[in-house]
Amino acid sequence: MLKQFNRMKQLANQTVGRAEKTEVLSDDLLQIERRLELVRVVSHNTHKRLVSCLQGQLGTDTEKRHKKLPLTTLSQAMQEGGSQLGDESLIGKMMDVCGEAESRLAAELMQHEFQIERDILDPLNQLAEIEIPNILKQRKQLAKLVLDYDSAKTRWYQATRSNNQAMAAKADSLKDEMDEAVNKVEICKDQLSADLYNFASKEGDYAHCYVSLLEAQADYHRKSLAALEATIPTIRIQQDSWMEKPAFGTALEEHLKRSNREIALPMEACVMMLLETGMKEEGLFRIAAGASKLKKLKAALDCSTSQLEEFYSDPHAVAGALKSYLRELPEPLMTFGLYDEWTQASSVPDSDKRLQALWVTCDRLPKTHKANLRYLVKFLAKLAQDSDVNKMTPSNISIVLGPNLLWPKMEGSLAEMAAATSLHVVAIIDPIIQHADWFFPEEVDFNVSGMFAMPTHPATPTAPDLEHGVERKRPGSLVGQDGDSHTPRKDRYRPRPNLSLSLPLTLPSLPKTLSRQESRGPVVSALYVVADESITVTETPTEDLPSPDFKAVPHSNVAPLNPVTDK
Repeated sequence: MLKQFNRMKQLANQTVGRAEKTEVLSDDLLQIERRLELVRVVSHNTHKRLVSCLQGQLGTDTEKRHKKLPLTTLSQAMQEGGSQLGDESLIGKMMDVCGEAESRLAAELMQHEFQIERDILDPLNQLAEIEIPNILKQRKQLAKLVLDYDSAKTRWYQATRSNNQAMAAKADSLKDEMDEAVNKVEICKDQLSADLYNFASKEGDYAHCYVSLLEAQADYHRKSLAALEATIPTIRIQQDSWMEKPAFGTALEEHLKRSNREIALPMEACVMMLLETGMKEEGLFRIAAGASKLKKLKAALDCSTSQLEEFYSDPHAVAGALKSYLRELPEPLMTFGLYDEWTQASSVPDSDKRLQALWVTCDRLPKTHKANLRYLVKFLAKLAQDSDVNKMTPSNISIVLGPNLLWPKMEGSLAEMAAATSLHVVAIIDPIIQHADWFFPEEVDFNVSGMFAMPTHPATPTAPDLEHGVERKRPGSLVGQDGDSHTPRKDRYRPRPNLSLSLPLTLPSLPKTLSRQESRGPVVSALYVVADESITVTETPTEDLPSPDFKAVPHSNVAPLNPVTDK
């Protein structure tokens, strides 16, 4: 009690400045001491935040820790889902492969966290919670001993200068007490100095913990990346080998390669259904189908289902699906690259040279595009053979379907592109449909894949060749070295009638009047007007193609045609 009282009295005197405070540490040790507490605080905070970054439970055994990892539970959920869906589902296959990959990532993460705990967390905890607190505890003990020494020194000094005999008699004992205090201070000071110097010398080792942290993270991410890179090619192969991928909006070459087909599935399916029930349907490709039925048919074709029986009864939905497929191709069937050549060929004044130019451009199409265009044109020519019933002449078909076959590669909405190119496209598509057997003399098996049943009703007989047909030379294919054709063949031109149609047209977004004069084989003039005015198409046969008398179709039997929106 007396020692504590003397210590408190000495501390009070030092505080108010009535007694001198002894400093036993050198300046360099004091500098280390000032940094010591700050290092403890930052090390403690780093340890705490790093522990919060761990996903496993700190201090648990390996098996239990692995089970508690979020990646482990994710892996288990994926693999269970994949086994439930089975190999028949692409999602099931993907979930199974991804589940295995997540399991490997979980194993890597567990090893990483064990390394973090061993190489970083344990040293930081040792530094912040044991080593530095022990040094600080030693520093407090030294401070107490220094107070005891200062107190003993003060009392001994007062005794030696006192006139009191009793106090003078105690001087020797106080001297012994002061010497003992000095001895304790020196022992504690030496121990504390050793600990401070030891801390300063090991600061590089403590700093290496942060280097180890980054190295461990880099190693973990490298191993995780290697696991992912080993899995990604496998999962991509399965993804690419999956046959059931959407056809709408997919490039033609990609769809054909992926499905191992010659003709696009939506095109063949729609053509086969229309051959069965749609050839006599009035206004085919012009009359819009119900949006819900069209959406359902497109979705069915996208997943390659063969259950299409319900759509046979709605040929307008089937025709709408075919138009949608052509319109949604990233590149038109007649290609962006040949757009200028198509338009230039259609602008040739001479009818024979115009057909030759169109044939040359057609022959330059990529193989897949040409095969699918031939398939489609042959069908459209077959459809036009029943134009007296379905009202879809080659010209009408060109108006409603042409803008879906060719458009320029430019910015803007589909309606704007169609408005800018509809006249050009009609001038290109119309003669190709009319002279389909000249452009594509090969016979076409519409059931090219064998997936569909052939039409049960007899096909409409083909109109006989004109005895007075004009001979055409196919550029570069039927001309010998001497310049003569080997086998002249007659064009299979269908009679081109005098035709005058007056049809209402509504185009609110177009200019008031658009006119274009096309000089094709038979002279064609077209006047496009808006609102409640009319579209007039007049055809006059040339001298080399006489045509029989033909009565114009009454207005009441033909619905309005819109070359911009009816596509």
